[in-house]
Amino acid sequence: MADLFSAPLPAEGPIGEAWILSDRDDHSSLVASGPLKGQTIAQLLKHSREEMLGRLAERFRRFPLLLKFLDVREMLSVQVHPSDARTDLLPVGETGKTEAWVVLDAGTKSRICAGLKPGTNADNLREALKNKTIADDLAFFTPRPGDGVFIPAGTVHSLGGGLVVFEVQENSDVTFRLYDWDHIDAKTGRPRPLQVDHALASINFADGAAGLVAPVVEATAPVQRERLFACEHFWLWRSRGHTPFTVGAAGVPRVLVCIQGSGQVEHGSATYAAGKGDVLLLPAVVGACVFRPSGEVNLLEIGIPE
Repeated sequence: MADLFSAPLPAEGPIGEAWILSDRDDHSSLVASGPLKGQTIAQLLKHSREEMLGRLAERFRRFPLLLKFLDVREMLSVQVHPSDARTDLLPVGETGKTEAWVVLDAGTKSRICAGLKPGTNADNLREALKNKTIADDLAFFTPRPGDGVFIPAGTVHSLGGGLVVFEVQENSDVTFRLYDWDHIDAKTGRPRPLQVDHALASINFADGAAGLVAPVVEATAPVQRERLFACEHFWLWRSRGHTPFTVGAAGVPRVLVCIQGSGQVEHGSATYAAGKGDVLLLPAVVGACVFRPSGEVNLLEIGIPE
């Protein structure tokens, strides 16, 4: 995780998750510099909704995406998130949670679970949980750096084994644990609670759309630009190269996340530096800009579908 940021991490304890763009009541990202330094995303949306969201201003009460870096040494719990349609499983004010990962670092022991093996049903899973053989029902693969992995809501998933990923997801914090590998919570000395009934109710047993995606190359000049994800909740492109290229779009917000190299965003006569691990939110009013790399750069651009 420390290799992703120019600033040092907090010193206390291991850190496995960083919320790098968040509009949550319990964790709201702050403007880092300029005349609005210190203001939260929530404050910006309250006072400048049209400028921030443009044509999307009437659709969202808060910024609809949550962006993270995950650094996972041990396997995370086997879990599932409900879809937007499962309002019976969602707390008031929450949405479902479709998410996707871009693999930044992986080793020979890294593993991702994305879905269930064909033919698995709720009865199979209950029996496997009782016998502690659930791993036999999970669809695992070994990821490689650069892989894109799509996890629609309702998909059983887990990851770990020395794996670092960027995550884009709906702005939701609803997770139901199905199994936790007999982990013991260091703070309580006890196993973490499971939500088996809610997890089973959330699973889409018919969905086979999870897992590795094939990047779609949209341009090879001035840089290589690939679309990794295009779902109803978010789009994500990856641009790699060393020559200036266009980012952002008129009338809608975009988010830039630099995962390798550095450069600067040019808007009008102003420039804004972007180093490895930096996140730049381009408000809708900004429109298209130029990204000027300082050498080779790997830049993710995240959009919200209209």
